[in-house]
Amino acid sequence: MKKILYLVASAMIMAGCSEDREHILKVYNWADYIDEELIDEFEVWYEEQTGEPVEIIYQTFDINETMLSKIELGHEDYDVVCPSDYIIERMLTNDLLIPFDRDFGDTPDYTRNVAPYIIEKLDQVDGNGKNANDYSVAYMWGTVGLIYNPKYIPDEEVMSWDVLRNPAYAGKVLMKDAFRDVYSSLLIALNKDAIDAGEKDLNTLTFDTSAESIQLVEDYLNSFKESVCGWEADFGKEQMTKELAWINLSWSGDAQWAIDEAAEIGVDLRYRIPETGSSVWFDGWVIPKYAKNIKAARYFINFLCKPENALRNMDMTGYVSAIGGQEILEEMSDSEEYGPIDVSYFFGPQADSACVNPVMYPDKAIVERCGMMHDRGTEDLLKMWSRIKGDSASAWTYILICIVFASLIFAVIFKYAKKRYRRRRYAMKRRKR
Repeated sequence: MKKILYLVASAMIMAGCSEDREHILKVYNWADYIDEELIDEFEVWYEEQTGEPVEIIYQTFDINETMLSKIELGHEDYDVVCPSDYIIERMLTNDLLIPFDRDFGDTPDYTRNVAPYIIEKLDQVDGNGKNANDYSVAYMWGTVGLIYNPKYIPDEEVMSWDVLRNPAYAGKVLMKDAFRDVYSSLLIALNKDAIDAGEKDLNTLTFDTSAESIQLVEDYLNSFKESVCGWEADFGKEQMTKELAWINLSWSGDAQWAIDEAAEIGVDLRYRIPETGSSVWFDGWVIPKYAKNIKAARYFINFLCKPENALRNMDMTGYVSAIGGQEILEEMSDSEEYGPIDVSYFFGPQADSACVNPVMYPDKAIVERCGMMHDRGTEDLLKMWSRIKGDSASAWTYILICIVFASLIFAVIFKYAKKRYRRRRYAMKRRKR
């Protein structure tokens, strides 16, 4: 109901109604990417901090490019949006962002809670001379790796991407339909020896979309594409929980969701980043150049960086906040469930043997083998991706499509039930504290 109200209000504004834009904040975010109760809470908090009222118009998108086209071509006046890393890079290059002012008067600057590792990654964004940390604040982050079922695939085999090439798993392999994530991850892995020998630099390599590198990755993908039963945007994690697939190249956030849901029905799923290397990703809040309420946009971003709000968003979405610090570390530590790993890169030197979930916070040695995606070679990469997928439809693909369509109604019901479950779980955790 709340989302409907947001959309109705937004439609009224677009229709030319005389709302006071000074007291309206238009937020454009990924679907299911926030604890929606925080939206109302921000409106109260903002008035407490500034003495001014504000009303949020909240809309969602499912594809980066959809969001970008509305701003770049349609000049939509969103005040704050949440693009992915390579889109932030593109928006900086195309002069579509306003610098982020961290002067909040008497209100603390919670954006300083962003982990040093994430700040370092933002420094690597090629903003055509602009530093991404001056224009954006990271929100969520994660890695690209493999969700797998150890009942069918041994742990040790997932140490390498070559597990995808094992003919024994034909028809049981899912691939994330995300050409940039797949390309960047495999390019790093295929250059492992050159990186280890000092012949190539990991961070420099991630900019490489030369014809030779694209062909290298394309040949590797061609070596197992007949085993792929589906190229998925969102249904992969659900297929894994039902054991309809055994392994899925995917994102860590989807992996954590799948692991949690599968555990409830007695299915054991795991996630691993191959030791040969992979990639990291992040999404961040930015203020587009056509924004009308820059002040409220800055306060909204700052509000979401409060540790308690970062924890709530993690709990609700399953993804990992870019916020670090002792408070987050203490809440995420569990010595009974997890063994010690080195996450000092994210939380500081005191976390060199912290007991945290390795799906959410990989060990330092693994993260050091992960590079960042960049806005390079889009047209050539899309052509490569089209060639890979164009003639790879097999009987497995069509069977999976039928299963997916049969699951759509169930998925809608399940999604609603999952939200209710997450809210109840969060309420119980709050009471225990």
